[in-house]
Amino acid sequence: MKNTALTNVHIKTGAKMVPFAGYNMPVQYAGINAEHETVRKAVGVFDVSHMGEFILKGDNALDLIQRVTSNDASKLYDGKVQYSCLPNEDGGIVDDLLVYRIDEKTYMLVVNASNIEKDWNWVSKYNTGGVEMKDISDRTSLLAIQGPKAAEALQSLTDVDLVSMEYYTFKKGTFAGVDNVVISATGYTGAGGFEIYFENQYAEQIWDAIFKAGEPFGIKPIGLGARDTLRLEMGFCLYGNDIDDTTSPLEAGLGWVTKFNKDFTNSEALQQQKQAGVNKKLVGFEMIERGIPRHDYPIVDADGNNIGKVTSGTQSYSLQKAIGLGYVNTEFAKEGTEIYVSIRDSKVKAIIVKPPFYK
Repeated sequence: MKNTALTNVHIKTGAKMVPFAGYNMPVQYAGINAEHETVRKAVGVFDVSHMGEFILKGDNALDLIQRVTSNDASKLYDGKVQYSCLPNEDGGIVDDLLVYRIDEKTYMLVVNASNIEKDWNWVSKYNTGGVEMKDISDRTSLLAIQGPKAAEALQSLTDVDLVSMEYYTFKKGTFAGVDNVVISATGYTGAGGFEIYFENQYAEQIWDAIFKAGEPFGIKPIGLGARDTLRLEMGFCLYGNDIDDTTSPLEAGLGWVTKFNKDFTNSEALQQQKQAGVNKKLVGFEMIERGIPRHDYPIVDADGNNIGKVTSGTQSYSLQKAIGLGYVNTEFAKEGTEIYVSIRDSKVKAIIVKPPFYK
């Protein structure tokens, strides 16, 4: 198992550590519900240094990104971030990712920890135009500082005006006395905030500075457990659960990042799928009857016929009700449709709702 540059800090802080995507990661500190509430109401810090980062540089960098990703990266400008996915050749998804445009010839791809090697090999396979590629994952730390008080808590540490940063943009600047830090107005919680990228050697210095500056704002460390409940309340997909090599971006509701004004991997087949219509769709649902939906639980109709399966589910702390995502046959995907989740051989009633669950 790999460690992040902050693993020992988490252990000293009393975090419960678990293996995740090949890394030793903190799943919780004070408890998932308390950490969830901290992010929704104040500010919390996630160590997400297990994520992967690739630098693509050269005259053909944009062309390569355009060919391997589904979104239109030509719309990016310096300092802009884009959510996208890497379609495979069979109609599924290699990974979902963020694309950062550093300048006209330099981009950073941020990929999921479990897919670093897979994604590197995939992009490399299409690199026929001599684009310089660097995997900087092992030397890069990434912290997500999330919550409504994030800008206030961090502002004293940087000369970048955090409040004026637009969603899905980034700036390079000095942060906590460290130069060349990427400060990105992105996140996976729906609570607002920032993600900051820097070299591993500065990890403890930056971590300590953030907690000192954030103390008056009730800042706390947050584990992967609350990260999952927060993202699920927003209806954000988790690779390996809600999307994978067998789910198409159109089935997953990612048509908004699938642009057919360019050619990309499998774009022709995906365009045909769009015209023909999909047979299953990723939907959000709320439980009407008592029960918590879990990954892979069957979804059935009133007669008990299998119509799909749960991909993610939890008891929502913010909403005080159980929620989930899952694929269902298209005829059951309409908002307001009643479905049933099979929980320990019992049919438990739920209703299709449009994410985000938490507004």
